Amino acid sequence: MQIEKIISLPPNLVGRFCELTGLDSHEWHATTDPDGVKLGSGGGTAWALVDQARARKTKGYGEGRRIVVHAGGQSRRLPAYAPSGKILTPVPVFRWSRGQRIDQTLLDLQIPLYERLLQRAADGQDLLVASGDVYIHADQLPDQLPAADVVCLGIWASPQTASKHGVFFARQDRPNELDFMLQKPSHAEIERLSASHLFLMDIGVWILSRRAVDVLMTKCGWTGQKFRHGTPSTYDLYSQFGTALGSSPTADDFDIANLSVGIVALEEGEFYHFGTSADMLNSMERIQNRTQNQRTIFHKKVKPHASIFVQNALCAFPFDRSNERIWIENSQVGSGWRLTRGNIVTGVPRNEWRIALSEGQCLDVVPVGKTALCLRPYHIDDTFRGAAGERTTTFMGRPLTQWLADRGLNLGAAGIDHDRDIQQAQLFPVVEPADLTEDLVRWFFEPDDHTTSRRWQNMFRLSADQISAEANLGRLAEQRRSLLDLNLLALAANHGKSVFYQTDLGRAAQLFAQSRLPLPREIEPEASPMTQMRHYMFRSEVLRHIGGGTDESDRAFGILHQIIRQTVGELQDPRKTVCSDQIVWARSPARLDVAGGWTDTPPNCLQEGGRVVNLAIDLDGQPPIQVYVRPIAEPVIVVRSIDNGVAETLTTYRHIEGFRSVGSPSSIPKAALYLAGFHPDTSLRHFNNLGEQLTMMGGGFEITGLVAIPKGSGLGTSSILAATILGALSDFCGLGWHRQQICHRALVVEQLLTTGGGWQDQYGGIFGGVKLLSSAPGLQTDIEVSWLPDRVFRNPDLEWMLYFTGVTRTAKEILGEIVRGMFLNEQKRTSILAQMRGHAEAMARAIQRDNPVRVGRLLRRSWELNCQLDAGTTTPDVERICEQIDSLALGYKLLGAGGGGYMLICAPADNAPEIRRRLAQNPPNDRARFVDMRINDNGLMVSRS
Repeated sequence: MQIEKIISLPPNLVGRFCELTGLDSHEWHATTDPDGVKLGSGGGTAWALVDQARARKTKGYGEGRRIVVHAGGQSRRLPAYAPSGKILTPVPVFRWSRGQRIDQTLLDLQIPLYERLLQRAADGQDLLVASGDVYIHADQLPDQLPAADVVCLGIWASPQTASKHGVFFARQDRPNELDFMLQKPSHAEIERLSASHLFLMDIGVWILSRRAVDVLMTKCGWTGQKFRHGTPSTYDLYSQFGTALGSSPTADDFDIANLSVGIVALEEGEFYHFGTSADMLNSMERIQNRTQNQRTIFHKKVKPHASIFVQNALCAFPFDRSNERIWIENSQVGSGWRLTRGNIVTGVPRNEWRIALSEGQCLDVVPVGKTALCLRPYHIDDTFRGAAGERTTTFMGRPLTQWLADRGLNLGAAGIDHDRDIQQAQLFPVVEPADLTEDLVRWFFEPDDHTTSRRWQNMFRLSADQISAEANLGRLAEQRRSLLDLNLLALAANHGKSVFYQTDLGRAAQLFAQSRLPLPREIEPEASPMTQMRHYMFRSEVLRHIGGGTDESDRAFGILHQIIRQTVGELQDPRKTVCSDQIVWARSPARLDVAGGWTDTPPNCLQEGGRVVNLAIDLDGQPPIQVYVRPIAEPVIVVRSIDNGVAETLTTYRHIEGFRSVGSPSSIPKAALYLAGFHPDTSLRHFNNLGEQLTMMGGGFEITGLVAIPKGSGLGTSSILAATILGALSDFCGLGWHRQQICHRALVVEQLLTTGGGWQDQYGGIFGGVKLLSSAPGLQTDIEVSWLPDRVFRNPDLEWMLYFTGVTRTAKEILGEIVRGMFLNEQKRTSILAQMRGHAEAMARAIQRDNPVRVGRLLRRSWELNCQLDAGTTTPDVERICEQIDSLALGYKLLGAGGGGYMLICAPADNAPEIRRRLAQNPPNDRARFVDMRINDNGLMVSRS
């Protein structure tokens, strides 16, 4: 689903937004309010829609799913990021999070949540409106938003916090329906209303239906073709539109009152404001310290205080415990500086100054024109509001008139109009770099003689508004990037105490390659295996951008294979435990994965754990994976595959080592034999050769396998076959492995074969029934199996259909690229995998509650998540199948990695005949067909003749 983004920005940034951010201009549209017009959030939304439609040359105010982010304010109270807008504030990597970009901005953090919300919106809910100066952290999102004209998102908050924002009130007997909305109600008023109402703090994120957008456009002066006065009327979405919503609105507007409203609480949601300098520091401290669980904190360096933030900077200042609430970004701060508390330093070029900043004093340097710099000191509590001559109008934490008097100046001598807004007062000198001296900087903080005062008086100066309009954003970005390059090298070299290997290494590799930075040196052998793997994959990714890198990638995969193989280090003593005329018969069902696939795959599950819902099934009334082991007199091992029509006789240990030959039809049984003790590496007893070992057992044996499923089916057949062979060998050779041990050894088999893969396939087949499979972070040696009821799969009002698409594929290519992304902590994939874990738990709850419609919709969501994880999951042939059934099915997904194989379809029973008819009349090929399936409650069954 394509979601276009419209962002309202400061005028100076609009033309360069996509260039400076690297975002796609086909997906993003940057706009700003017309000159001299303040439109408000409602009028600004209307203007943004029309401006995008005109740029795209579409009629009216456009259509389709869109996000509008309002980030065009003056940023009076956050001067450091006024020129580029608060939305592009650089945000440090969270110490407890994996996969964040080292150069991330507030915008990067915001958009994924907004996209996820729109993906859960009902048909016709096409517009999401949000504020650009907030970050909302919400791990739990509803699977489906209410089908209302206006959906308002909120979080639970205290009356003290809520009183500073808009507040939604809902009657306690109707918690999901808006009764009315108030803007900044008092603490006492909220407390009084809470006796009869629940209240949620408005987080500024609203979703509007097409009907609601039409009403909003009308309120803003849209006549159907254009605005009445050329531009929208000033109109506020929250205080005007919002207060007219609900069952008992506080503002009277018939058109708005007729809109349906749903309010949604983001459970456990967290609201972080970046509206002011103090907000930025307070929010970052809260975000970084939202957890104290050391098991989830990757950044091990202990700072003198948790509120010290340094990024894109060269900082030699020795922080101690007296320092707190410090922000240094895009700057050089030398050892000669003195910082205290509440200091924000941004944009400062290289220098050798000896500067002391008292509590709350801040310094910003902004490039202007081709070479000049504008010096902007301020105090963290300056609001840049009010007339310059008013006693309440402060600059540098003092009344502006007093600050000037301390320097022997007054408003007239400074050329500042007494009645002019301080935001427009020309206070900030513009100089060439050589003239940006320590004396000039210090004068703003500590006035000395009046020589500098006279110098400042005669300088060309800009106001805060002019700085935003004239800042050279390209030079600003260039300085930030050059400092980031130096930081990248330092972070990589000091990886043991830095965030480097927890960041999005794919993005870091792009930055290394673009700047031709030298690769990190060879990693120390005592580093953790996970760090070593990421190190080699990172080097591989950098080299892939500039050419080469295969060997480094192989080293990363090699370490992964090795640490998993080492989890079954115990030696085996296989002995024949059957009579000469007995046959061991093992059979297993296939597995259908319905939610959480990929979360079980190393290396992701090693650090995050996995959650998967799957079920075991028989096909056409039979377990489709079967293995026979029978003794023979000759001291050899014969391996046969009925479905492949091949057989191989193994007479030496070297033959068994042949599992390392990629593509060999006997690789799986050979790897299983290796783990069962038929090799010097794994045998408890010493033998000179395989013949001697088999002779001591009383003869050899035959292993015959049958997989009654097409190769590349997506039903987990290779892993289940490995587990079934291991189960048969355990019984035949008296190894005594229980099901957990068998399944884990099947994971090791996958590593021996270098095909990778996770653990859900073998657990899905070896353990019968419907189940939620869960693992904690670690080596995945013990997977928790929680059985779920199967009533929803037997519901007569629902039909579950298994359709073979006739398109077969192997998972290795898709698997390799996704696993590579796991090694690299790629932000997109890391985020989707986290969603998949939560989605599996949601699926399990829906199955437990026997909610067939919800289960079907969650199945559809599983498919969407798989496709988001990797574009190769679907193909044109698969899309044609989906188009035929989409309107008739509750949900569907390709099973396994995707690309082809079997498709599971969930549909209302009344719609099933039409689905069957359509696919029978328009099959993708002559192999496509429906297959009978039923749940297998037994899992692996092993018996003897």
